[in-house]
Amino acid sequence: MRKISKKQFKNIKEWVKFALAIVCVVVFIVFFIFNVWSPVKKDTNVIVPRGASVTGMTNYLYKNKIIKSKGLFYFSIRLNGGQIQAGEYEIPRGAGIWTIADMISHGRVATTTITIPEGFTIKQTKNLLMNTSYLDGDVDCEKDLPVCKLKDGDVFPDTYRVARGTSRLAVLELARKKMESVKQSFDGVKYPKPLKNWNEVMVLASIVQKETPKKSEMPLVAGVYLNRLNTNMRLQACPTVVYALTKFEGDMHGEPLLSKHLKIDSPYNTYTHNGLPPRPIANVGLDAIRAVLNPAKSDFLFFVADGHGGHNFSKTYSEHEKNHDKWREIKKELNK
Repeated sequence: MRKISKKQFKNIKEWVKFALAIVCVVVFIVFFIFNVWSPVKKDTNVIVPRGASVTGMTNYLYKNKIIKSKGLFYFSIRLNGGQIQAGEYEIPRGAGIWTIADMISHGRVATTTITIPEGFTIKQTKNLLMNTSYLDGDVDCEKDLPVCKLKDGDVFPDTYRVARGTSRLAVLELARKKMESVKQSFDGVKYPKPLKNWNEVMVLASIVQKETPKKSEMPLVAGVYLNRLNTNMRLQACPTVVYALTKFEGDMHGEPLLSKHLKIDSPYNTYTHNGLPPRPIANVGLDAIRAVLNPAKSDFLFFVADGHGGHNFSKTYSEHEKNHDKWREIKKELNK
């Protein structure tokens, strides 16, 4: 084997260094061209229509100064599978050719978030969706589909993240399916007396949901109403009257609930009808459902607001009257 001289070894080292330098320069140039070299000066929305071709989108992006090279973009799309996905994309400022190609090839579309609050009725939920940007279509339909026949208690209040341009009916269907899965998760659970079925659980849970925003109080409120049902007392729940009075919207829009309203003729009025209303008066979260299925055991039959976001509970009507007087004084101070 021929021995390499020191001079030759030194030359080889120099050539290796040179080659590594060239490789580094090439890598830097490639990285710069694909990831840094960008004409996108601000966040830009791009819509890829259904059926759009790679060539058509390449021309569109180049014409609108979103990419600097049609050839490199086309090449990047090919390296990412050769396909583009329809949808709306939010191209961030400074995005390079590779980033844009990667987004459009893999369908990383722009999204929007919709939160359906606990205690919202179907009417309120539909109004919320109609006033939410980036969604498409109406909230009502006439087809023979479950989403076209929604009633209160059918959708699950939650935060839903969907692609921009998603139809409003699709969002409602997501919330409906989520409630179906929630219902299935409680299969086999024993209902507290005198509740006989899931609908009755949901009806009471909707009343609990509307009565208190405090999760810690919900089992107590549920216990009060179960005590009333078990002793044949009327529930006398104000939210049921509001539901009837507002034609199932569930919101008085700042108007006070007056004593004359408690006489409204409706099966949902628990001041004039015994037992539970026929259906839920709102859409409910897990805490309200769990509160009804695991109510606090007590002898309480009454409760009234305490002026601090919670309630005072009592066993007798005389105690309740005293608590009610305290609440009247607090309201007077608040009105001042």
